[in-house]
Formats: sequence, C-alpha cells, structure tokens
Amino acid sequence: MRLSTRHLVVAGVSTLSLLGVSVAPSVVPSVLRAEPTKRDLAAAPASATAADPIDGLRRDLDAILNQPGVPEGHASVQVRTASGEVLYEREASERLLPASNAKLFSSAAALEVLGPDHRLTTSVLTAAAQTGSSLRGDLYLRGQGDPTMLAKDYDDLAAKVAASGIQTVTGKLVADDTWYDATRLGNSWGWDDEPYYYSGQISALTVSPDQDYDAGTVIVETRPGAKAGDPARTTVVPDTGYVRIVNQATTAASGSTDISVEREHGTNTIVVSGTIPVTASAKRTWATVSEPTGYAADVFRRALKKHGVRVLGGTSYAATPAGARSLATHESMTLAQLLVPFLKLSNNGHAEVLVKEMGRKASGKGTWSAGLTAMSSALAGLGVNTNSLRLVDGSGLSRQDFVAPQQITNLLIGARGKAWFPTWYAALPIAGESDRFVGGTLRSRMPDTAAAGNVHAKTGSLTAVSGLSGYVTSADGEPLVFSVLQNYYLNVNAKQVEDQIAIRLAEFSRKATKTVRGIPAVPRTAYGPSDVECAWVKAC
Repeated sequence: MRLSTRHLVVAGVSTLSLLGVSVAPSVVPSVLRAEPTKRDLAAAPASATAADPIDGLRRDLDAILNQPGVPEGHASVQVRTASGEVLYEREASERLLPASNAKLFSSAAALEVLGPDHRLTTSVLTAAAQTGSSLRGDLYLRGQGDPTMLAKDYDDLAAKVAASGIQTVTGKLVADDTWYDATRLGNSWGWDDEPYYYSGQISALTVSPDQDYDAGTVIVETRPGAKAGDPARTTVVPDTGYVRIVNQATTAASGSTDISVEREHGTNTIVVSGTIPVTASAKRTWATVSEPTGYAADVFRRALKKHGVRVLGGTSYAATPAGARSLATHESMTLAQLLVPFLKLSNNGHAEVLVKEMGRKASGKGTWSAGLTAMSSALAGLGVNTNSLRLVDGSGLSRQDFVAPQQITNLLIGARGKAWFPTWYAALPIAGESDRFVGGTLRSRMPDTAAAGNVHAKTGSLTAVSGLSGYVTSADGEPLVFSVLQNYYLNVNAKQVEDQIAIRLAEFSRKATKTVRGIPAVPRTAYGPSDVECAWVKAC
C-alpha cells in the first residue's frame, strides 16, 4: 500500500465568519461542471423552493451522495448548527477510518492539555569540569520533542558552546532522546510507507530539513550531469553523513524527469535511480531517516566542528545526568504557532510528537499510550463520547483508527467555547486560499465558489479513505459544522463529493426570499493523488 517562518504568525483569514460576522458568498460559475449522466438527472431533485429550505438542503445532499459510485462505497455525514441542531445526517454514528481528520482530535486535545503557549526545548549540557578551553568529560545534546529543529538551530547551539570558551571536549557527544520512549513508529503503520516522509520516525531529538518542518527526513536534490550519459549529481540537505546515497541515476539528452528516491528498508541507505534531462532543474525528494536521534547528533557534531569545537570521543546515547549544567538552549515556536504547519500541511510527525508530549505533561511518560490517555480525557471535556471512537495515533495514519462523524461534530461544537478556538479555527486549511500556509491542503479546492475563503476544514486521505470536516458559514451568516467521511470507494472522486457538500452548505439559506441550487457546480480542480494528502507529496 502506498499512501502516498518560520511562519510564526497564525493565519487569521476568515476567522470573523465564525465569530458572528457574515461572509458574503461568491458566485458559482455554471460552466465548469461535467455534463450530467442519466443517473445524475434521475438522482438530482428539482431545486427546492423557499417554502422548505431545510428539506431542500436535505434532498440536495441526498442527491450528492446518490451520485454514481458513491453508494457502493460507504459515506457517513453529519451537518449541524453551532448550537447543535442536526440539519442533515446519513449514518452519522457509523465509525469509519478518519485518515487525517484524526488531527482535529489531537490538535484540540493538545491545546487543552499543553496550552497554546507551550514550547519544546533542545539543550546542550555537561556534568564535566572545564579547564581553560577544554571540557574534561562528555557533552550532552538533550532533545525534548521539538520537530522544528533546523540545521541552523543546531548551528546556533554549537556557536553558543564555542562562545562559552570550549574548544575541546575530551569525552563523547551523548545524544539524549529519553524525553520520549524509543518506539519510533505508530500502531499499524504500513512497513512499505516507512521510506516516505509522511511516515517519519518519532524521536524527542530530531532534525527538519526545511521550514515545513518535516522532522526526521532529509531532502535529496538530484541534478543532471554535464552531458547526456553522465551520472546525475546528488546532494543531501542538510549536510550529513548519517545517510548513504547510492546514486544509480543518469543524465538523459531529453524527455521528462523520472527520478526515484527510496530508503532501503531498515537501513539509512538511500537509492537514487532513473533519469533526468540535461536541461532539467533540480529534483527535490524527501526521504525518512532511520533512528533520527543519530541524525541530530551528526548534524550537531558537524556544527561544533565548524565553530572550532573538537569532540575527541565518539557518539553515544544516554540520559543526561541529574544536575548537569546548561551551556546552550533553543526553544521552539509556541504550540499556537506550530498549529499552522501542522494543520495546514497535515504533518503526521507533529501530531505524534504532540501525543507523546501530552503524555509527558499529564503523567511524566512520553509514550503513545500515556498521550492517548491524556488526549481521551481532554476530548471528553470537549463533548466527545470517547467510548464511541478508537484512536491509536494522533495523525490518522493507522488503519486501526475508527471515528464517527457525530463525534467529530461534537468536537467542532465543543471547541467553539474555548479561549483557544480562534487560533485553532484559523490554523485549519481554508478553501480556495492560494497561500500554502493559509489554504493548506484546501488551497486549490472550491475556488470562486461560496465556500472559498469560508470553509475552514481538515482534509484526510488514505487509500480508499477520504474525509473533510470543519466549519462553514451559510449564505445567511449562520455558522455550521459538518463532517464527511468516505471509505471503501472505487472509481469515485471522493473529494469532489466533499466539495459539492461544502459548497451547498455555504449556499444554504433559511430566508424565504432565496432558493437553493440543487447539486452545486464544482470548478475543475487538480485534486492530486487520491490516496495521499496532497501536502505529503508537495502537490498543494
């Protein structure tokens, strides 16, 4: 199965729409919908009149969910007002795979348990004495979960060590990742997903190669050689010797770039193969790293050397001694700020770090088990019936997660009463907003419709799994919540079905002077791969 800044200001676009200010709908173009089939025409009712707006909404949503191929899968849907009134539901209590809709639960619970101002720390410490420029013992690099640590941040830590006067460390560099346990992968994650960066290993000490903060990965840049027939050229970002590149790629005279980058299972050997035309620009591909603690130690050791600090011993792994003194510290952005790359780009690693961090905060144990227990308690306080769902991770990557739309809408309604709600609402992907850190995984969906700039919702994608759950403001300015989960479908554009529902909700009006539209037109959209979140392959 292939499931395939530092932006520190939380995006606030459209936040007012759920805080009582009406969002005016856009005009929906009528020319972009495919020609209906006979079955479409049979399923779609005539537009309801103003006399029965809610009944008309229900008939239109039924028509959307009765389109060819949709009933053969399994779709569960619920639409409610912000006060809890059910406007529409279909099998809303049926538990389905949520995919990344699970991040609604982990992110909201993290805000409850940790608080919006929570930060994660990375430190350099020692218990050894310093004699002149020599540290007579070991140097400890201690991670406490920060998934946003860049090579630059490790460089800054190394510069602070050098500024303390240390030029030689007679002992070892000791990497301390004991803030969390050593379980690197979640329950029921596919082994064949492990090379790909949406399935990165979780460690309290890690490195991100970019400002999307894809922790535990490297970027392999592949460039053409000087002429056709030459080997391609490869570079690893950031600079590290922790992975080994086997370059089998060649330069072609013409054609398109066809490069594969894959880490061999259970190793840190990354094989690059395929062809790249001599005139092509660099191809960038993300690959996971096995045991990212060692990766962080390697990047930090190189930074120390750059700043003139020699570590005479090797690298080892152990807890920092009690009473060790701090030489340098780096603090992450706040949780409120981290929500933007986490939710906009559907970052799996961020979700799992936050689950373990919740466990650490609640019970002193940085494990999935402790974190999920803390998460369940927080969700119960938000109105979720935790006896009616099963979550074994924070990201939704597991095939053992089961959630019903009814519990998602419970969460969406319960969250509205929290002080952190405006931050969380703004951090959700926003339909039709082109900036990646505003629109996120919805940036190319529902443009030029009543949903654009209006729908704030979490997407979700796995093979034969799709979900969209969040908030929409009706044509009357009424805040609504909705959840659409689809499983087991074949040969159906599940995301277009979701978009039709969201647009129809944005067009909904209770006013007697208005009419409803039937099944909405959806602008032609490049949805990207159907079995993976578009952000995971940098397609949105």
